Amino acid sequence: MSKLRHAWGAIVVALALAFATVQAPQGASAQTVDEIIKRGKALMALDTSNPPFSATGKDGQPEGYEPDVSRLLAKYLGVEIEFVPATPQNRIAYLLTSRVDMMMIGITAERAKQVWFSMPYATDGAVLVGPASLQVKTLADLAGKRIGIPRGAMQDIVLSQTAPQGANIMRFDNQAMGVQALISGQVDLAGTGMLAYQILNRDDPGKNYETKLILRPLHFGIGIRRGNSDLLQWLNTFIYTIKNNGELEAISRKWRQLPLGDLPVF
Repeated sequence: MSKLRHAWGAIVVALALAFATVQAPQGASAQTVDEIIKRGKALMALDTSNPPFSATGKDGQPEGYEPDVSRLLAKYLGVEIEFVPATPQNRIAYLLTSRVDMMMIGITAERAKQVWFSMPYATDGAVLVGPASLQVKTLADLAGKRIGIPRGAMQDIVLSQTAPQGANIMRFDNQAMGVQALISGQVDLAGTGMLAYQILNRDDPGKNYETKLILRPLHFGIGIRRGNSDLLQWLNTFIYTIKNNGELEAISRKWRQLPLGDLPVF
């Protein structure tokens, strides 16, 4: 079994253990900055199946771009951060039912019907990854292909509307399970982020995984419940601050090995 299979397998096992042992707090989230400070901790929904943005480290704790931003957020608030394990399909529900204060998620007009977004803290994209030998250049080329995607993630949203007839869409609970299916040959393509192919090729050289299709470019923002103006104002100020003092740049170079680049504001 390759090191890559072990690496992605560890993510799947860690997720299973997390969901088996951690219960999201019911009705525990706060509405305002003052309430979060008074409670002494911020509750963040986190999907740890999306390296390098979020994964489970060797110590069992979340690591990556988004955990680092979350811990920095808590530091600026003067509170602790509590990560609540979530998946692409349940994280919005966790937010809307007040199980968490916020979540980290791709910004889209569809999702904005349910949640408010902070200014972006990162850029990425929803893509399909596969081996170099696979001839896929357009959506039409997906006909007859087996495609493993995270259920409820952006890849699912896009392909549910655009996949050609004959494409075999196989939905998994998280990205790590879809990648495992790609490694084992159960699928031809896997839905991931823009940088996943680099991790695959680094850990298992010779397979020549590459990005086959960019389904949608994305910016990531911190999602909160609609109407929560107090928290939104603080989050935007926080992101503005760490963009301008270099802390967000350092996180990008650490986990993406890329400069932060220009991030839009709204």
